[in-house]
Amino acid sequence: MVRFLGRSWARSTSRLSSGLRARRGRDRPGRAHGRRTAQAPHRPPGRQGARKNGYPPASAGARSGLGGRSVAGQVFLLQVAIVLLLVVAAAGALVLQVRHDSTTEARNRSLAVAETFANAPGTREALSAPDPTAVLQPRAEAARVGSEVDFVVVMNTDGIRYTHPKPDRIGRKFVGTLGPALAGRSFTEEITGTLGPLVQAVVPIKADDGSVVGLVSAGITTENVGGAGERQLPLLLTAAAAALALALGGTALVSRRLLRQTHGLGPFEMTRMYEHHDAVLHAVREGVLIVGGEGRLLLANDEAHRLLDLPENAEGRHVLELGLDAGTGALLASGHVVTDEVRLVGDRLLAINQRPTDLKGGPAGSVATLRDSTELRALSGRAEVAREHLAFLYDAGVGIGTTLDVTRTAEELAEVAVPRFADFATVDLAEAVLSGEEPDAGTSLRRTAFSGIRKDAPLYPVGERIGFVASTPQAHSLGTGEAVVAPALREAHGWLAQDLERTAQVVEYGIHSLITVPLRAGHLVMGVANFWRSEKPEPFDEEELALAEELVARAAVSIDNARRYTREHTMAEALQRSLLPRNLPEQSALDISYRYLPAQAGVGGDWFDVLPLSGARVALVVGDVVGHGLHAAATMGRLRTAVHNFSALDLPPDELLGLLDELVGRIDQDEATEDGSAAITGATCLYAVYDPTTRQCAVARAGHPPPAVVRPDGGVDFPEVPAGPPLGVGGLPFETAELKLEEGSRLVLYTDGLVEDRERDIDVGLELLRTALTGADRSPEDTCQAVLDALLPPRPSDDIALIVAGTRALGADRIAAWRVPSEPAAVGEVRASVTRQLAEWDLDDLAFTTELILSELVTNAIRYGNGPIEVRMLLDRSLICEVFDGSNTSPHLRYAASTDEGGRGLFLVAQLTERWGTRYTPAGKVIWTEQPLP
Repeated sequence: MVRFLGRSWARSTSRLSSGLRARRGRDRPGRAHGRRTAQAPHRPPGRQGARKNGYPPASAGARSGLGGRSVAGQVFLLQVAIVLLLVVAAAGALVLQVRHDSTTEARNRSLAVAETFANAPGTREALSAPDPTAVLQPRAEAARVGSEVDFVVVMNTDGIRYTHPKPDRIGRKFVGTLGPALAGRSFTEEITGTLGPLVQAVVPIKADDGSVVGLVSAGITTENVGGAGERQLPLLLTAAAAALALALGGTALVSRRLLRQTHGLGPFEMTRMYEHHDAVLHAVREGVLIVGGEGRLLLANDEAHRLLDLPENAEGRHVLELGLDAGTGALLASGHVVTDEVRLVGDRLLAINQRPTDLKGGPAGSVATLRDSTELRALSGRAEVAREHLAFLYDAGVGIGTTLDVTRTAEELAEVAVPRFADFATVDLAEAVLSGEEPDAGTSLRRTAFSGIRKDAPLYPVGERIGFVASTPQAHSLGTGEAVVAPALREAHGWLAQDLERTAQVVEYGIHSLITVPLRAGHLVMGVANFWRSEKPEPFDEEELALAEELVARAAVSIDNARRYTREHTMAEALQRSLLPRNLPEQSALDISYRYLPAQAGVGGDWFDVLPLSGARVALVVGDVVGHGLHAAATMGRLRTAVHNFSALDLPPDELLGLLDELVGRIDQDEATEDGSAAITGATCLYAVYDPTTRQCAVARAGHPPPAVVRPDGGVDFPEVPAGPPLGVGGLPFETAELKLEEGSRLVLYTDGLVEDRERDIDVGLELLRTALTGADRSPEDTCQAVLDALLPPRPSDDIALIVAGTRALGADRIAAWRVPSEPAAVGEVRASVTRQLAEWDLDDLAFTTELILSELVTNAIRYGNGPIEVRMLLDRSLICEVFDGSNTSPHLRYAASTDEGGRGLFLVAQLTERWGTRYTPAGKVIWTEQPLP
């Protein structure tokens, strides 16, 4: 700025001062030029003057002539545009008026001609003549020619023409509206008829009694209506051209004179020339002084007047006579070169820069600039503080609320505040908030987070339950919802009353100031945040209190979001866990361990179950419902209940999955929205049934990952189980695969959350699972843990269900089977064989009831079933009796009447056994019973 002012005003000090005085006095530009000429020789802005000041030379303006860049050219173009606009507007208005008058005239003439012809003598009588056209056509044509209309048409009341200028149109239907004329009224209208667009009038021909016996229509086409106006256009255009020529000539003369006076400068250059001084001197926040060689003040801008408190008539007076202090006045009068010399003027620190104006032949004198460094320094300090506060709040917004965990969010608040805002920070929350519930009114909180520059501060530790007394700032904040600042804790008697021993230790430790801010979310006050100061000697002030409120307000939103999420997640997880098995049922076929891990982001629909079946068999089921949330958990519960019910029917795996597929389809139909679209539920499932007597495992799956089998030697296989469609798709059957498992094998079932995620393809996950499962001599529990250690991601995005089942076999010494002939005498042999077998198993106490049960079942099989018939007994956790036959008819329990001779067999069986039922096989059916062991 100093160099610019030195170069600019060194060449034209006198001209600048006189010009600015003219501008400040609201003089016209001409007067300003005159006064400037009196001070120094005037150099017009030609090649030597204007070009040096950044303006085009005068020759350039002269060459531009009446071009649009100069003032004269723009005035010329503006006047031409105005004249053209007026001429066009006048011509348009005249044409419209002429056309309007012509249309009105056409309406009036058409109506007059029609009424005259309708009331002419002989018109009415001609309508009743044998040939009305012969009488009326000559008259109508004569009337048309004499009245200068385009047609005169006579018609009957049905609109059939008797006359027309074009004879071939006679006898045809009239084009136009007849209703008003048939009602006895004359009217006119504008339509498009047989002659084109036209104006026509329709007049009734009335009889003596007033009835309408005919109609007359006369009209003029639009082409003839507008012809009058168009005939006047040449005269109008001639007059407009003459006016335009005169206007252009006068405008050219005026513009050429203006061009000579402005030297070809455009408005922008002229504005820059005459407003340049104000833009530099009065728009900047710096004082500018121009002092002549004799020490008189030639110019002082507004900022210089304000900074130096100069009188109104300061210009023209000597600098030493302006009331300045001696040092400042002497400096300005001396004209010495100084750079950023700071002087105390009144209550301000002014940085003064001064340069001479007599460089390169300019007039004697100096130019000085004044800058108020007092306000600048104060403003810089406040701006720096504001910037630090904004940066602090920005970092807090980024660092707080990174998780949906209440405790972690509170810890982030405390960590952000230390050490940038406070030396120690603590967060106390109501216990209900930690569990996701809304807090109750009260002052009992639990310290949730602590952060400090040191760890040995005698504040309440994390986890301690704190009951604040009513006089403390914390209790006041909890009760009123307002922040409190305690600038001097040593004198804060209400806070000291909280715990006399601990508060004394806090003060002795050096903590001297406190800000307490309530954590509010709407009407809820969830706790308080406390900020403590010890290192900085100044206490907290009101500005820092406002900053703390802003910080805590942002953190409170994150804590409330975490609280709400905790509540929703806890509810959903509780619902989901209530729908999953809490304890595995007792059975001897499999040694089972399992893991269930819910997703971190939300509750999903993964589920599993272990279902004991008849004949010592066990069913394993693993499923996954598409989606997350309560809907997925509820659907999972419905599917698990359905599997329980379907498994009681002892269905093969493929048939059970078919029933589940139909169930999911019905769920989709039931949950269809109002617009007819349904939210597809979708689910996958794997169902396996293991028989320890044969070591056969029947497996079927619906869109689910295949099972893994770990052989006793530690090798891992993924058996080929046909992959059916996901449940709910429908239309395709499911297939069952039969696996032969060695005793000591481990059958591994899992959901896709274990082997697949956003960063890992399922093939990679299956290979990792194979590696984790490989190895012999590991229990199912150890296998579960090894799999999770190898495959579990840090933050699972999907639920994970894992079952590892070690296979067992039921020994041959615990199985007894007999083939039974299809004759009644064989029942006695069966009873004898059963008695002997029970004696070997030391179950003589069950001999009587077992004989009775098998006698009834074998007798029914012989009487109602088909051969072959077999009996099998299994010694497991209970005594299992099974009777096989080749019939598909199922017996049912009924209550016999007192007079019935039979029908009580199954009733006795049901009374003597713990459970009984029927299952079907490809060759027939099995009636089975279970008796508890003594």
